[in-house]
Amino acid sequence: MSILDIPELALVALVGVSGSGKSTFARRHFLPSQVLSSDDFRAMVADDENDQSASADAFDVLHYAAGKRLRAGRLTVVDATNLQPHARAALVKVAREHDVLPVAIVLDVPEALAWERTGARADRTFGRQVLTRMQRDLRRTYGQLAREGFRKVHVLRGVEEIDAAEIRYERLYNDRRELTGPFDIVGDVHGCREELEALLLRLGYELRRDDAGRPVDAAHPAGRTAVFVGDLVDRGPDSPGVLRLVMGMVAAEHAICVPGNHEQKLLPKLRGRDVRLTHGLAETMAQLAAEPESFVAEVAAFVDGLVSHFVLDGGRLVVAHAGLKEEYQGRASGRVRAFALFGETTGEADEYGLPVRYPWAGDYRGRAMVVYGHTPNPEPEWVNNTICVDTGCVFGGKLTALRYPEKELVSVPAVKEWYAPARPLVPPTPARPDTVLDLADVTGRRHVEHAYGSLTVPAENAAAALEVMSRFAVDPGRLVWLPPTMAPCSTSTVDGFLEHPAQAFADYRAAGVDRVVCEEKHMGSRAVVLVEREPGRFGGGVVHTRTGRPFFGPPLDDELLERVRAAVTTAGLWAELETDWLLLDCELLPWSAKAGGLIREQYAGVGAAGRAALPAVLATLDAAAGRGLPVGELRGRMADRAAEVEAYSAAYRAYVGPTEGLRGVTLAPFAVLAGAGASYADRDHGWHLDLADRLCAADPEFFTSTRRRVVDLTDAAAVAATTDWWLTLTATGGEGMVVKPYAGLAARSPKGSLLQPGIKCRGREYLRIIYGPGYTGPGQLAALRRRSLGRKRGLALREHALGLAALQALAEDAPLWRRHELVFAILACESEPVDPRL
Repeated sequence: MSILDIPELALVALVGVSGSGKSTFARRHFLPSQVLSSDDFRAMVADDENDQSASADAFDVLHYAAGKRLRAGRLTVVDATNLQPHARAALVKVAREHDVLPVAIVLDVPEALAWERTGARADRTFGRQVLTRMQRDLRRTYGQLAREGFRKVHVLRGVEEIDAAEIRYERLYNDRRELTGPFDIVGDVHGCREELEALLLRLGYELRRDDAGRPVDAAHPAGRTAVFVGDLVDRGPDSPGVLRLVMGMVAAEHAICVPGNHEQKLLPKLRGRDVRLTHGLAETMAQLAAEPESFVAEVAAFVDGLVSHFVLDGGRLVVAHAGLKEEYQGRASGRVRAFALFGETTGEADEYGLPVRYPWAGDYRGRAMVVYGHTPNPEPEWVNNTICVDTGCVFGGKLTALRYPEKELVSVPAVKEWYAPARPLVPPTPARPDTVLDLADVTGRRHVEHAYGSLTVPAENAAAALEVMSRFAVDPGRLVWLPPTMAPCSTSTVDGFLEHPAQAFADYRAAGVDRVVCEEKHMGSRAVVLVEREPGRFGGGVVHTRTGRPFFGPPLDDELLERVRAAVTTAGLWAELETDWLLLDCELLPWSAKAGGLIREQYAGVGAAGRAALPAVLATLDAAAGRGLPVGELRGRMADRAAEVEAYSAAYRAYVGPTEGLRGVTLAPFAVLAGAGASYADRDHGWHLDLADRLCAADPEFFTSTRRRVVDLTDAAAVAATTDWWLTLTATGGEGMVVKPYAGLAARSPKGSLLQPGIKCRGREYLRIIYGPGYTGPGQLAALRRRSLGRKRGLALREHALGLAALQALAEDAPLWRRHELVFAILACESEPVDPRL
């Protein structure tokens, strides 16, 4: 049996004379859709598969179809004689254009057999001399295929060998999708062995040393795998030490490594070729000269075996030294290797004489995360699902690793500047001032990467957000966070209820949460308060709505900030939290203070119309009944509707109260989100509510406390008591409650995913405002119970993750454009087509 190894993605050319059995071989070993037959394409363009005058057009279409298949990543087999060099050259060209390997399978049968088979076909009318010429061309072909660019050549001689052949598919060396991590992806080391040891130790690896005390391996007790992005050598003080450690880790399967352009230059020098000793290669060669020849030979073999890039974790992660565009990922060609090693340049040089790199990451829209090095930067930066982890250690910066899938960055500082860079690692002046915003940051379709995940903002959502931001929102410098939308609990099955605590508790139990806090849901208007002790970076502070608009506007917002500032001072929070500003999440009451116009136009009108019309309808029906007409059933329905309208009116009136300025207005804080240098998202809700209570105690006239209950979901009595509390609360005019994981805003499930920050459970009467006066009718309630919550829940989690990232960026004093990108994305999410009643 002959085993023919071919790549899973390749262009396979069958080569053989007429009658050699190419089509039969293709049918036996490949899917019909994978095979492109020259006969079929001649028939396609000329209605006659034997019309040789149509061959040029037929092959033109065949090559086009082959290109489309290869671009889509599909194995393609060309069934033609392929005996002429020009025919094979065209196929090699198509393969190279799509960065796949060309493979030749030669079928060589005796001429007599081929002639016998040809003669048996009525559609073959050429003479024996044509077949003899084909056989002569086949003999010449043997020695040419490899030189023409075919990476694999399989020759099958005779019928028995052809019939016994088996196709075995092999994965490309860069295809390591079976490796799922977790990974620690290390940036360019450049001979900085001491820093590499420190970074590995910080990542939790345990070093193993040889008898001379040199590190020769490092393993992680949790089974993590290190991934090196190349440029292990040159410029630094100990390239041999770095190579010894990395080679040992790779040999022990504790690491994998891709080559960098510096390894690419080192290899020919080690093989004796004349290579210019520039860019640190002289230092590496001098250091290797002190090593045994056997070690240098091991280095050469190691570098020679490195693969241009790796596709990992089922295709979700790609690692290459200089990055890799989506169309090159998982492909193999000189062009792919060149991009992986060197990237692209614009052909220009900067003021330091260095080539200007083409910013390919700005155009990247691929599904796979791409992690790379090559171009040193002071800090790693996410750009469209890509990140460069070269932070210039050898130039005095730091050595950085990206933990995957956690997306956590870990760094150690350089011991010193080992090599003076041609271009300063930190530009003398920022390339972009922190306070400058660019319209291009938020327009069009954008892929936003952040510490808690990533999302794509559609262009139409970005346009809607830009309309709000540019026309109505507060100063972007003070718009540091927006609250996420909140999903309701699963639909209730309790008779008469659309939402009920039983489902809210079940939702969190299903997510692995056993302790929650149930907070009274204030029926007011969401207010985000950013307050400073003294006017500073935020101009004293701001009060804005959940969509970033000024709350009341001056002077009321200024008065409100002053009340909050005074309460924070009285409560002693400035000193206790060591901050000069605080960000609070609050609800402002009553609802009518901010939403008076909405109440009059949308709710009061419905109630007034019902109260005006239905009594007249009932009076008319009573008169009709008095004349003996059978209107009893209709009157009953109208009476029920009148009662429902009264209940509807009572529901919204409960949230209406007289206000004048701030008189009659109260503020209910329930979370202290951030302060100087700190995000408080990791604090539990007990901590947040305790601080809120202290603000209420400092100014009880202005602040309203939030009633709550902490519930152990495994305690049936506590769950029942809280359900009774909710029933009482909602029966006396309360909106309902919000159930939250007690652990805090950044709480995660046992599987590590972010939890819903809160699930709202609204009361039966309050929901009349949302779904209409008669929503509790059996028919309407049954229809509403079929509502779909998936999109709303997904939206809430996306906005929550962006909000957490915005708080982290604020605490880290990230540039304004980065903070604004996250806040803008939250607002853009609000344009998602989701039922607003949910």
